Amino acid sequence: MLFDAVWHNARLVTLDPAVSGLGVVYDGVIAAKNGRIAFAGSIEDLPTGWDAAERTDCDGRWITPGLIDCHTHLVYGGDRAHEFELRLTGASYEEIARAGGGIVSTVKATRAASEDDLVASALPRLDHLIAEGCTTVEIKSGYGLDRETEARSLRAARRLGRERPISVVTTFLGAHALPPEANGDKDAFIEKVCREMLPVLAREGLADAVDAFCEGIAFSPEQTARVFDTAKALGLKIKLHADQLSNLHGAKLAADYGALSADHLEHTDEEGAAAMAKAGTVAVLLPGAFYMLRETKVPPVASFRQHGTRMALATDCNPGTSPLTSLLLTMNMGATLFRLTVEECIAGVTREAARALGKLNEIGTLEPGKCCDLAIWNIERPAELVYRIGFNPLHARVWRGQ
Repeated sequence: MLFDAVWHNARLVTLDPAVSGLGVVYDGVIAAKNGRIAFAGSIEDLPTGWDAAERTDCDGRWITPGLIDCHTHLVYGGDRAHEFELRLTGASYEEIARAGGGIVSTVKATRAASEDDLVASALPRLDHLIAEGCTTVEIKSGYGLDRETEARSLRAARRLGRERPISVVTTFLGAHALPPEANGDKDAFIEKVCREMLPVLAREGLADAVDAFCEGIAFSPEQTARVFDTAKALGLKIKLHADQLSNLHGAKLAADYGALSADHLEHTDEEGAAAMAKAGTVAVLLPGAFYMLRETKVPPVASFRQHGTRMALATDCNPGTSPLTSLLLTMNMGATLFRLTVEECIAGVTREAARALGKLNEIGTLEPGKCCDLAIWNIERPAELVYRIGFNPLHARVWRGQ
């Protein structure tokens, strides 16, 4: 058998769901053909008579699946460093938002930016993720809040996937905040999202999924449900910003709609955790926002474990509450702030992140048939990926077998 490429003399973190733990293989080999994994396992199980156009001796290095950032707001205009200063003086996130800051301030800057501007400003953030082994990133809109700017933002996100060797998944987050021109009428704005924005963006193929911000400062469960009903009718997958600042039972709402994920979840209750587990809705934990906002109520990790709710981790990279572009630091925060285990953290930015995007059949584990997306690390044990702060041990990154 002739492979395109083989990486041998490696230790593998396969994340194979059929085995326990990280699915470690100590005498491991990865073989690629046509951009997909043709073999992943022990050298002893590699078929005889094989050859490869390219062979790489990994010198005992560790290989994990390429990292996946399953929740970002990577495309936006401007920054919100001034609001960071205000929070340092005691202003809360809600106070800033109600005073016209927060998301709405980024909307103004994003509306003024061209597609080229949005791509140019997002590329350095994307490059930082890539430099740490990220091979797939989800990018949400939500800083336009009108059809034209939302479409422009999603086109910019699609372009990022053409300008860099990385897979981009796009999510329409029109129900993110109320724009100034809505004059406080949330119901009328939700009607515009459902009737004027969603059908056009779906028809143009700009969004893979639909998200909403279900929160007191954003939209009610009833308004969110209207967005979800429209998304389902258009055949789009669903995600939800839920239970971040209060418990509006967003986790259960997401589960009721069969959402891929519910994200944040600091205030999720037992009923919500159980409903998510039953529905297969992934809990995406975002420790960067928790840290930046100096929150004190942690997500109910013990409840998620008890019910078998899958947990992913993501940067939530955004200009206001999580200007974070490091999945390595995200893992450390997940362990330190939320008391996740090493296994939960690594699975959270690979296998479970893939599940949260509805892409587990394509990425997230080292299994034959999946895309050959790899991260090769200069480490002695997997725990180093979670343990270190401000240190990048990436040796090489492989996307689609190259």
